Parts: sequence; structure tokens; C-alpha cells
Amino acid sequence: MVAIVQQCIVMAWLLAASAWFVNWWPQAPAVAVGGLLILSTAHAGVLGVEFIATRRVSRSDSVARASAFECGRAWIAESWIAARVFCWQQPFRSRAFPDHLPQANGRRGVIFVHGFLCNRAFWNPWLEELRARDHAFVAVNLEPIWASIDHYVQTIESAVQRVTAQTGRAPVLICHSMGGLAARAWLRSSDPSRVHRIVTIGTPHHGTWLARFSHTANGRQMRIGSNWMRQAERDGVPAGLFTCWYSNCDNITFPVSTATLPGADNRLASGRGHVEMAFMPSLRHQTLDLLES
Repeated sequence: MVAIVQQCIVMAWLLAASAWFVNWWPQAPAVAVGGLLILSTAHAGVLGVEFIATRRVSRSDSVARASAFECGRAWIAESWIAARVFCWQQPFRSRAFPDHLPQANGRRGVIFVHGFLCNRAFWNPWLEELRARDHAFVAVNLEPIWASIDHYVQTIESAVQRVTAQTGRAPVLICHSMGGLAARAWLRSSDPSRVHRIVTIGTPHHGTWLARFSHTANGRQMRIGSNWMRQAERDGVPAGLFTCWYSNCDNITFPVSTATLPGADNRLASGRGHVEMAFMPSLRHQTLDLLES
């Protein structure tokens, strides 16, 4: 569903940009080019507002906030990577790397859980690398898009069963953003020994300030102090099972410390945006090293 929606958005943008350019070029080339530039960079403006918000909101956080220079660099990188992910990878490459369940070879398997408004194609660089290593993996699609986070538990359960049955070993769950909360919802009703490790990247474990503007079921659950978050705090987690990547430039999950868990293996990806974190080769390699631990 996410792929179809994003395909429609991309095609609508291309039609609008083409119509603008064709209409204005004969009479005002500067207007034609200027409008095209505005249409091409509008998302960067939205991201810029998010980066300003994360710096301001994180001023009193327990984790030192990033410098203006770090946020500026992260904004530029995030603008490029987000366009590539949401306008190409997710709309048109969601089936580029199918789930891989080879014959049992002793290698530990992986389950990938994407975040809000994403799909399995978010993980393509990871899937390509694991396919080359011949590790079993399943990359889920969390649907319906705007359902309760608890609705995704069965999707994760099915993936865990498939990978475990094929490898005979407890898998690693690698989750981005809301995907980490979906993994926690699954863990609430499961035996922790069924998973080797849960890695979260930019997950709002304690909610995020930005969620106050969301009115979807899962968006409201990610608000700081929401009923869902309070219940998650009461339930607790086996923190030693978690590796939590967080960034002082995260433009979606902030204040910064909301992406960490007390007692977990919390790792700082300094100066990186929310999407960019998951595309850092060093983060990917350090995370995949956990398969051998």
C-alpha cells in the first residue's frame, strides 16, 4: 500500500512539474526554472523546520544537543537521502530483494521492521548485503499504514516463526523508528528467548515531540505521555536485549534521549538525520556484527 501511495505522489509531482515547465518556458524561462526548483526542494524546507525544532526542543535534554553546523550538515544529507528513499526506493523497488530463506546453513537470521510511512524497501542496502552473505531474512510490511502499533504484532510473529523454522536459531530483529515500538509490542506477549537481539534505530521509546501533530492511531500512540507510552513504561523491557542507535540530530525522534533505553546498549550516531542513520555503512556493519555474537 505504501508503495502504491508513494508511486501516485511521485507521478503527480512529475505531472505538476512538467505542466509548470511547459506552460512557463515559452514566455518566462526564469519562472519555469524557478518553479521547478521550488517543487524539487519543497521537502527540504519541511525537513529544515524539523531540524530547527529538534535543536530547540532538545535544549534541556539529558543528551548534549548537536551544534548548528552538525544540524546543517545533517539537513543537507537527509534532504538527499529522504528524496531517494521516498521517491524511488520505496515506491519502485519494494520487491527488488525478496525475503531470503535458504537451506539451514548455521547462520543466524534477521527480521527487518520498518517505521511510520515506510515499507520493506527501506532496508534494501541491508537486504542486498545479507543476501550476499547468505543469511536468512524477512523484511515485513506493516499494514494497514495507520493502524494501532499493536496491530503489527502478528506480522512480526509470523516473520519470527518463518526465520526460526528455517535456521533453528533465534533471530535478530532490526527496527527503524516506529518499528522498534512494534517489536516491543510483540515482545510483550512473547518469550524473550525467542529473539537473539533487538536493534532499534531512531525509535521513540519514550515518545516524540513531533507526534503531537499526528492524528493517526499509531501517530497518537507515539506522543510523549500517551496512554500507549505509559503502558509501555509500566510493562518495561529486558533492556539487556536491546541495542539502541540514537542521534543528536534526529529530526523525527526528539528530544534526543527518547531514542534510548536505560540499561540498554545505547549507541550514538552523532550528527545524523532520522533516515540517514539507517543508511550509514558503519552503523549497518556494526549492527550486522551482532549476528555473530
